[in-house]
Amino acid sequence: EVRLVVSGGGSVQAGGSLRISCTASEFTFGKDMGWYRQAPGNECELVSSIGSDDTYYADSVKGRFTISQDNAKNTVYLQMNSLKPEDTAVYYCAAAATFATVFPGCPPPTFFGYWGQGTQVTVSS
Repeated sequence: EVRLVVSGGGSVQAGGSLRISCTASEFTFGKDMGWYRQAPGNECELVSSIGSDDTYYADSVKGRFTISQDNAKNTVYLQMNSLKPEDTAVYYCAAAATFATVFPGCPPPTFFGYWGQGTQVTVSS
């Protein structure tokens, strides 16, 4: 079973930057990598994903967040710049063939892929 280990996160003031990382225990063949987040009272939303030839960003993070991957390290990164208080959430890493843009909650009870632990990102105003 593939394990996804998340690192990074923390607290930052508005306008600041953070980078979170997700390392897979083995190559996730045929699966894209993505980041979800959930803030209290909100749904679990897809923030960004990356595949062999495309990337996705939620409208709320376009131009501020950048997803990248290092296949040699089985690691995907999410660089978060110009952070806003509304970016405050628990961020989760996932690997799957496809990603739904929203779930009622993170992690979803049924997910056809792999799901990592969450990391808290807090942005203060």
